[in-house]
Amino acid sequence: MSLKLFRSTGYASILAPGETRQGTKHPGWIILAVSLWAGFACNVALWRSFRGQADVAHAFALGVLVASACGFVLSLLGWRATLKPAATLTLFLAALSACAIWGQSLPLDGPFSEMRLSTLMIPPWASLLRWQVSLLLVVLAVVPTMWMWNTQVRRLAGPAQMSVNLRGMLVAACFLAASALLLLRGLV
Repeated sequence: MSLKLFRSTGYASILAPGETRQGTKHPGWIILAVSLWAGFACNVALWRSFRGQADVAHAFALGVLVASACGFVLSLLGWRATLKPAATLTLFLAALSACAIWGQSLPLDGPFSEMRLSTLMIPPWASLLRWQVSLLLVVLAVVPTMWMWNTQVRRLAGPAQMSVNLRGMLVAACFLAASALLLLRGLV
């Protein structure tokens, strides 16, 4: 009769590779991917510029602004327990905002004071029943969220994770300041 001590008590995980080697993606790549998706794929101004209805440089600067703001917040919340829920919330808010702007045909070049936050973030309930809006929400929010949740994120030690988070926040703050300066001065 043989003893199967390691298998029956759960200590077999000590001999297996650690979580740092199991995860395939660095948390910084997840933050970058989600931020770029929210800034450029969910950017209605960029879509309209491809159709000739808006300025491409302005739309690109707006995309950099949104992506860097999302990158800053996700870097702040880039810890193991908060990264994926915060990224999910970011993806769904960006998709809802894109659906609201696209579905209501809101102008993007007018004064920002005319738009209310509720108008930008929540599409009318009647528009949620249209198949175009539902398809847009699936493409812009559900598909990237499923990809993100199925991606194994590498677990970093506390000081290494803090260093990654601070560097991400610093880079995002630099891009945020530069794009905000361009947009506020009207250079693009």
